[in-house]
Amino acid sequence: MPGVSVFGAQWGDEGKGRFVDFLASEADVVVRYQGGNNAGHTIIVDGVTYTLHLLPAGLLYEGKLCVIGNGVVVDPGSLISEIELVKSKGLSVDALMISDRAHMVMPYHKLLDGISEDNAGEAQIGTTKRGIGPCYTDKAARLGLRMCDLLSDNFGSKLRSVLAQKNEILTKIYGQPPLDADSMIDEFAEYRDKLRPYICDTVRVCYDLFKSGKKMLFEGAQGMLLDIDFGTYPYVTSSHPTAGGISIGTGLPPCAVTEVVGVVKSYTTRVGKGPFVTELHDEIGERIRQKGHEYGATTGRPRRCGWLDLVIVGFAVRTSGMTSIALSRMDTLGGFDKVQVCVAYEIDGKLTRDYPASLEQLAKAKPVYKEFEGWSDDISHVRRYEDLPKSAREYIEFIESETETPVDMIGVGPERSECVVRRKYFE
Repeated sequence: MPGVSVFGAQWGDEGKGRFVDFLASEADVVVRYQGGNNAGHTIIVDGVTYTLHLLPAGLLYEGKLCVIGNGVVVDPGSLISEIELVKSKGLSVDALMISDRAHMVMPYHKLLDGISEDNAGEAQIGTTKRGIGPCYTDKAARLGLRMCDLLSDNFGSKLRSVLAQKNEILTKIYGQPPLDADSMIDEFAEYRDKLRPYICDTVRVCYDLFKSGKKMLFEGAQGMLLDIDFGTYPYVTSSHPTAGGISIGTGLPPCAVTEVVGVVKSYTTRVGKGPFVTELHDEIGERIRQKGHEYGATTGRPRRCGWLDLVIVGFAVRTSGMTSIALSRMDTLGGFDKVQVCVAYEIDGKLTRDYPASLEQLAKAKPVYKEFEGWSDDISHVRRYEDLPKSAREYIEFIESETETPVDMIGVGPERSECVVRRKYFE
């Protein structure tokens, strides 16, 4: 059976959650493979809004197996709050599994994240200050604490050892008071009791599901231009949102993924600092922001807005092997007289369709646009591609031609049902 990956093909906030939610109805299992609670998926079902930060979107379907893979960094307190919130809305979490290899975001990670960002001045990255980067740093430095450690009788001694090093940094470098080990051990003992039923060897679980031919849906967080290797470094996250992150983040072989769906917003947005070639600093950019409600689901920060950049999307096609595009927010662009699409950059008088690694090169890049006629303001009722306005179809077909990738799903409104689907992913 197919294994379908859904990942963000821009800077995140593309609307991945609604497409994961849509496809989850046909999948047997939904697996989150990277990131932490610095990401947020907003899904609207029958007028009820669900904002999920760690829980896979499949939880909105009763009995759907949902896995938090080993590549995710888990803030136990945040996860428990999210579990309690969805339970209060009548949803079950009985089918949730958390990898025993997943690293935990600790209180000192969040504290150090905030201090480091606040002290960076003009060099701030724009982190959410939720401890994600420091957690991944400790993972690489072999100082991390994992979910299996939480269940261990030696958790207290392991925490004390790491905390001694963190308190040295807090007190001697930042002049902060040390964190108390005993109170932290007591806090995490409560987390252990609440999370124990969900923690297991998800590598074995996922492999058995794969070998038995189950329909697997892989859910990424953030977007490919926040990838630690391929993003606008250093304005990036600390993991791999690209499709290549699935094997590392789940333990499954690469052949488990047969379909790669890149979610592309019909325009471009970004939160935080870093270069943004098509950013609009005028009334059109503000109109897109207001019409699309472009404020972060996790931070509430206003998103920077600009025209669709196909240089970025082409880069995502190459780095993740995209087999199809899910195009979101076509309704947001409805009502504009003209819409534009960036097809190349001009840098030092030369045209390129490649996305540069150098921020200095990106800072000099000027967008080369192709202009299209706009389309009607309300397309939320459309369910067949043929019923979309002619100008909207021309826009979509140009994206397909430029990226050599079919647009197989089109979001025409925020509700789960407001989607044009041109093919079946799970046969």
